[in-house]
Amino acid sequence: MRWDEAVFVFSPPGPAPDGAQRKRPVCFVICGGDGVMNGAQALIESLKRENVEHMFGYAGATICPAVDALKEHPEIAYTLVRTEQNAGHMASGYARMSGKVGVCMVTSGPGATNLITGIATAYMDSIPMVAITGQVPSNLLGRDIFQEVDITGAVAPFSKHSYLVKDANDIPRVVKEAFHIASTGRPGPVLIDIPIDVQEQTLKKFQYPETVNIRGYKPSVKGNDLQIKRVVEAIARAKQPLICAGGGVWLANARDELLELAESCAIPVVKTMMGISLMATDHPLNMGMIGAHGNHCANQALAKADLLIMVGTRAADRAMVDPKEIQRRMAPIHIDVDPAEIGKNMEAAIPLVGDVKVILRQILDRGVPVTDSTAWLDQLKDYRRAELNRVFPRREGSVFPGTLLRKLGAKLDDDAVVSVDVGQNQIFTCKYLPQKHGRLLTSGGLGTMGYALPAGIGAKVAAPERQNIVVCGDGSFQMAMNELAAIKAADLDVKIVLFQNNTLGLVHQIQKAAPYHGPFGVALDGSPDFSAVAGAYGIPSLTVDDEDKVDEVLDQFLNTRGCCLLIARVHPDVGTND
Repeated sequence: MRWDEAVFVFSPPGPAPDGAQRKRPVCFVICGGDGVMNGAQALIESLKRENVEHMFGYAGATICPAVDALKEHPEIAYTLVRTEQNAGHMASGYARMSGKVGVCMVTSGPGATNLITGIATAYMDSIPMVAITGQVPSNLLGRDIFQEVDITGAVAPFSKHSYLVKDANDIPRVVKEAFHIASTGRPGPVLIDIPIDVQEQTLKKFQYPETVNIRGYKPSVKGNDLQIKRVVEAIARAKQPLICAGGGVWLANARDELLELAESCAIPVVKTMMGISLMATDHPLNMGMIGAHGNHCANQALAKADLLIMVGTRAADRAMVDPKEIQRRMAPIHIDVDPAEIGKNMEAAIPLVGDVKVILRQILDRGVPVTDSTAWLDQLKDYRRAELNRVFPRREGSVFPGTLLRKLGAKLDDDAVVSVDVGQNQIFTCKYLPQKHGRLLTSGGLGTMGYALPAGIGAKVAAPERQNIVVCGDGSFQMAMNELAAIKAADLDVKIVLFQNNTLGLVHQIQKAAPYHGPFGVALDGSPDFSAVAGAYGIPSLTVDDEDKVDEVLDQFLNTRGCCLLIARVHPDVGTND
């Protein structure tokens, strides 16, 4: 990078003279001469100002200037993915574990379109992400030249916002706004599309803005005081209250407030799939996962409750199978940062819009009375006991997923991170993997197969000190197994559990029931020898098909240095309701 004729303005290091906390150093560059900074360099410098420490991407012709600029900044680590979709999933896993905005960067055309599923997945799960794409020269836009695609138009339905940058001088402002939009209100992905000529264009001046002021974008934070009062009164009147907690609690970093509310009022808690790890399995108020594929105990709690408090969750079809029936029996409370979600699928008697953490603190500070829920909890005890002590079926030559997952969970570290894919493996894991005080990551909204492995990589990058487990089926694994290369390249300690039933298990299960005429188009014929695949990447593997040997194999699996693949043989006729 050339810095001739540049002027640096910055605050000196060290504490302020009066001992007060000094703000982050201010630095801008005034370009002169034949130019000191181009658009690509401005992009990377802007990312530095947003404290970006890691990016995930795949290079191509139209993003080469930005990649070249990134090369000059080793303080920003870079993971080369093996397909662009997984750049989005890795950025998602990174964001969910770091609490920061995940960043991915790919080229134009098929690179950008491959990323679409990663963007849509992040949007449905409300994950803060900035996706950067290269674009063909701006003077050739709309002419269908090589690797041109209108990516900003393509992602409009499933992104919070998108930018097509036509002037390099706009890059600092665009990046500042993109990070602000992605991380505030209901988080989500923002796309920045930058033509190659804009990346090469010289800036008149680089100056990174300190503040953001976007007309019409003012997300609510604090809940309405009158509504807060109504919530407290409703809890005081309820005989059988129930909290339903979702992924929004994680996004707001409100886990502690949720536990405080539940414990101080003795209110049982059910979780959506996105909120499954908010409460330890052995917590006496934890009733499990709600919904069509949920725990029997959780669904019984919903069926008998007289007050439902939804916190950071959509009333989506998988969780709320019959919202009209719920409304008939009670007047729900719905707390969410996104006003569009309140009333979308189920009317709320008491809506509360704002930051979940702030609102829960408002409720607690008002002084919620302790309710006498002894009789209510006694009703649920038998359901809960039956759930926790369930005896799983056995089949010779195979392992029941619930059996392995229950034993695996007991052996994991207290703060382990588990990324689980979509399909039967997702349902089994959410229902039967014991939760402690770790984190479970999955694609709950879009239901994207192939999510778990790249998300697990991103999570491991964000939290390298924490035990990291990936759970997938043989269908989903084959959608992302090329990312074993990324694991090998970085020598990441990611443990992979692969349930192999040689079929697309959940679809197989659906097709066995009326009105269908049996499984078709789901047999995974031609699948490779997964042990050989792992071995080709230099990754060891283990196989288990005997439930009497599960404990022994799990110990060996978890104690293996670095990445290891555990293949668990599962009978193809095993279903999630077995």
